[in-house]
Amino acid sequence: MNTRLLLAIVFAVALSAAPQLVTTASAGGTYSARLISPRVGQVLYPGQHIRVEWKSVLPNLKGLAGCEMEVWLSVDGGRTFLMCISPWLNPKDKFFDWTVPNMPTNAAVMDIRFGCEVFYPETYAPQPASTFVIAQAPVTYIDIRQRAESHIQH
Repeated sequence: MNTRLLLAIVFAVALSAAPQLVTTASAGGTYSARLISPRVGQVLYPGQHIRVEWKSVLPNLKGLAGCEMEVWLSVDGGRTFLMCISPWLNPKDKFFDWTVPNMPTNAAVMDIRFGCEVFYPETYAPQPASTFVIAQAPVTYIDIRQRAESHIQH
């Protein structure tokens, strides 16, 4: 066997194993998070501005790159999380400001996710113990007037 070919194969195998070695050696510990706000049972309204806040325990980040956190929203009690509601966050961040969407539900749940690209797998921390409500948008005078004008035109 050609020496260059042998070295190339050894190098390729070493590179393919590197992420696993970094993951187990540097990313000691586990990830967990607990939502502080919104609180369990809290009623939020579409368009309302609130601070989403949590406490988290991160693994050892020394030597890791590309780490981020994201917060996702479920409107079906945590069965599915289809909407990322945060920007990409630094893992040391503990909050972001959010505008509540017009998605009425009695079973809103957030999932606070953490990961470091190839070094630490994306890890989920759904918060079903902090289920909250997104109420119907209140009907305003403008809504009533627009509906009435629409009715008159037809």
